[in-house]
Amino acid sequence: MCPLPWCGVMDRDTRNAAIAALSIMLLFGIAAFYLPTVMLALGSLSTVLAGIFGTMFVLAFFLVFWLRARSQRKNQGK
Repeated sequence: MCPLPWCGVMDRDTRNAAIAALSIMLLFGIAAFYLPTVMLALGSLSTVLAGIFGTMFVLAFFLVFWLRARSQRKNQGK
C-alpha cells in the first residue's frame, strides 16, 4: 500500500509528463532569475538587443511547451 495520495492516480505517461514539465519550469525559472542581469548588461551595449533577448526568452518558453505538446499528440496517434 502506497502512503502517498497520488500513487494510484498517476500512470507512467502522466508521471513522465509531470517530470518533464517540472524540469522545463525549473530550467526557465533559473534562467528568469538571471534574465534582468543579462538584459542590463546587453542594455549597456544596445537597448534594442536587450529587448530582443527578453522577447526571445519569453517566446522560447512557449515554444518549448508547444513543441512538447506537438510531440505528445504525434506519439499518441501511433
